[in-house]
Amino acid sequence: MNRRELLKLITAATGTAMVGGTAALAGCATGSREAQPPTYTFTEEDVRLLDEVAETILPRTDTPGAKDARVGAFMKVFVTDCYTPQEQALFHGGLPQLEASAEARYGQRFMALDTAQRTELIRELDREAKAVLAASGRLHYFTLIKQLTLFGFFTSEVGGTEVLRYVAIPGRYDGCMPYEEGERAWATR
Repeated sequence: MNRRELLKLITAATGTAMVGGTAALAGCATGSREAQPPTYTFTEEDVRLLDEVAETILPRTDTPGAKDARVGAFMKVFVTDCYTPQEQALFHGGLPQLEASAEARYGQRFMALDTAQRTELIRELDREAKAVLAASGRLHYFTLIKQLTLFGFFTSEVGGTEVLRYVAIPGRYDGCMPYEEGERAWATR
């Protein structure tokens, strides 16, 4: 699966184009880092929360889960380096909203919920995000989390080699390919 195919998959799964997708294809070149210091920062607790949310979206089964791919750490880097300040604000503002949703529904923070409660909350947030997009065309913070979970997992080594089909070198190796003097050599590009 190449990145463009993955971006199409994420669009289908979340109902909207990948936020920061252009930056992902261009190598996250959103401007000079010296000119734009990070607007928001992540704490270690934020990264742990993102790992747990991502693991709820893509849990470990007979294949690795999102925590195995360290998706929380990936989100930290991607949001900081590839999102605009407005997208960063939406993403960071969503973390306390996620906790508030958990507390309102179950009386405790997300990290204290059991697996069934986490799954139910994530499904509700996904429905809410799709409803907001359909009604207003605006993004919901959960859409960003879900997109980065999918993107981070399927572009990770774990996701790419242990979950997706993986061929290190496409095609076949032919160590005795006929070569006639004067022919151009093959490149590995």
